[in-house]
Amino acid sequence: MRQRPPGGLRAAVTVGVAIAALTVSAAAAISPATAATRPDGGPVKPVATNDPGGKLARTPPMGFNDWAGFECNSQMNEKLFTDTADQIVKLGLDKLGYNYVNIDDCWMQHDRDAAGNLQVDAARFPHGMKWLGDYIHGKGLKFGTYEDAGYKTCQGAAGSYGHFQADANLYASWGIDYLKLDYCYQPMDAFPGKTASQVAQIVYHQASEALLNTGRPMVFSESAPAYVCCTGSDFTDELAWLPNEGQLWRFGSDIYDAWPSVLQNYGEANTPGLPAHGGPGHWNDADMLEIGNGGMTTTEYQSQFTLWAEMASPLLLSTNLAKLSAEQLAVVTNPDVIAVDQDKLGVQGSIVQSGNGYDVLSRPLSGGDVAVVLFNKGDTAQTITTTGQAVGLTTGAPFALKDLVTKRTTASDGIISANVAPHGTAMYRISRHAQKNTEPSVAVTVSSPAPAAGKSTPVTVTVADNGPRSVERVAVTLTGPDGWSVKEKVVDLGRIDSDRSKAATFAVTVPPPPPGKAASTLTASVSYRWAGDGRDTVRGQETLITNTPYASLAQAANNVAITDESNTAPGNFDGDNDSYSAQALAKAGATPGATVAHAGVNFTWPAAAIGSNDNVKADGQIVTLSGHGARLAFLGAEAGSTDGTVTVTYTDGTSSTGSIGFPNWCCADQHGHGAEPAITTDHRNTRSGPANFGTSYDVFYKSMAIDPTKTVATVTLPVAPEIHVFAVSIAS
Repeated sequence: MRQRPPGGLRAAVTVGVAIAALTVSAAAAISPATAATRPDGGPVKPVATNDPGGKLARTPPMGFNDWAGFECNSQMNEKLFTDTADQIVKLGLDKLGYNYVNIDDCWMQHDRDAAGNLQVDAARFPHGMKWLGDYIHGKGLKFGTYEDAGYKTCQGAAGSYGHFQADANLYASWGIDYLKLDYCYQPMDAFPGKTASQVAQIVYHQASEALLNTGRPMVFSESAPAYVCCTGSDFTDELAWLPNEGQLWRFGSDIYDAWPSVLQNYGEANTPGLPAHGGPGHWNDADMLEIGNGGMTTTEYQSQFTLWAEMASPLLLSTNLAKLSAEQLAVVTNPDVIAVDQDKLGVQGSIVQSGNGYDVLSRPLSGGDVAVVLFNKGDTAQTITTTGQAVGLTTGAPFALKDLVTKRTTASDGIISANVAPHGTAMYRISRHAQKNTEPSVAVTVSSPAPAAGKSTPVTVTVADNGPRSVERVAVTLTGPDGWSVKEKVVDLGRIDSDRSKAATFAVTVPPPPPGKAASTLTASVSYRWAGDGRDTVRGQETLITNTPYASLAQAANNVAITDESNTAPGNFDGDNDSYSAQALAKAGATPGATVAHAGVNFTWPAAAIGSNDNVKADGQIVTLSGHGARLAFLGAEAGSTDGTVTVTYTDGTSSTGSIGFPNWCCADQHGHGAEPAITTDHRNTRSGPANFGTSYDVFYKSMAIDPTKTVATVTLPVAPEIHVFAVSIAS
């Protein structure tokens, strides 16, 4: 699923009567999908039309797809794919299973030739696709391509609808091994009275049959469910027939290089009932890996890789492989995590326990082991604890817990516990019957009340021995950030018996925090001995978050939403490097520092230099604001669609709340969320330059009532990063 075409995903496109008649005739041969069962009551393994032997994609595909890292920019060309093939071999990624080099949208021209054939963009691919396929195959790799089951691709090039067999024959002639078939510009108008799922089944069956007719095995990736994700009859119906046509399917949102996107796709991957549809030859695809693209931390990239492996998703890199850092390369080349993704049993891991900001996932593996992930979704470190029984291990204690990142193996009597960093994961391969001399599993928990600047705060470090034997000479050290004072240096806890815990207390004094939300980390290091000469150190953290008022909204600005058309690179309003055009805003009267009047309210437009931080992506920031009136008014927009709570604190210490939300900056109801457009522009900037001319990109006005008898002191913005605020004002 890519940039939505004007008019929405299902925009009607006129087709000829002959094509409509042809497709309706073909549709009659397809029966509704049903859930078949074996005589013993178990599910029948699906057999895809394009793969009657059931040999394709027995494990999730691995390799490269260009879209997340490059989209249709100037680097998306022949050289990108030859260089990528070279790097896969040079880095040894092919030996780990990264075998596919897949081209996404923008390889073809806008129109077919006079004979109805697809035309390659010769400027991007001067040697043609057959030559490129031969190059990739010459490296011992496989070659994949992209098309769309609708009238056009999502970027407006020629789609495959009505040409499935001709296109499949063309792919076969190029040596294609993998086809991703998107679903923009859907041919709903060709099938009056049919549901979205029924139409998708018709066209994807035609495409799958065309692949079969070529005689060349090609893995088939279907994108239909991404357009009806993740509830409703169409989504449910599609999941029933998708395995009968292809080997994998995009089920949800397009990934982008930011933590909220990982959380969104992860959440969609755990839609109730979805994991049951994954398995050998039929995989739920959570979309590409963003590792290396620069928008997340190494911890967050590790979490994406870990979660995708646990969920048996395809592992498709999408970055400049030559620029991967040593840490990033270590993430994507971890053979133990890859082995979980590629486990031949093929069961998708699922959530077995949830708590305050965390999930525990469990995945049974071939041979009887279990892969367990402790996932900290929150912004503060926490110790996550579960049990062998909760993850499916009812016998065989003590268990051997192999940490698939650190490679440490410890023994547990049944408790599985780890201190996990914010946005982090701990991943274990758990086996029954740990060896007798295995190190005990030790977990550390750090806890503290909210600190007050300049005052001593007690911090407790709890050490738990979850293993089958005691640990000795346990010593705890606590350290904080620069400027923090920790009174005790080391606390000795002596011996901790099996399945017992002890605690150490420290006195910590913190300095005044800086403006804004700040996260500070306390780290406890626990050293110990076990079984005579065994020695080890484990660590635990606590994240303390402060939120100090900014002097103004401008001081709180944390996002670049406006760029000059000559330099669009800094812009990232929507998480996908798109931004407002400064030139288009200027035509509407919104220049740096200008007064923008709407609904009787005067706002000051951001005075920031073009291409620098000019708005606040809302995350609970507190902004100092003085004055009194009946309304608190905002100029803003969304890269999403949500509402959030605003808290107004008055000088007398009281407060009131209200809700704000704006329509999406593009292509949405302009009066959604009770807002109204205040500034309208006629195009936007993308990372490749100005684009989407003729489409409105708006900034909206929204107000909320406040107490007119009191003076405002501060305004606390919602915790809703989809909401962007450009200006705020108090009005009568």
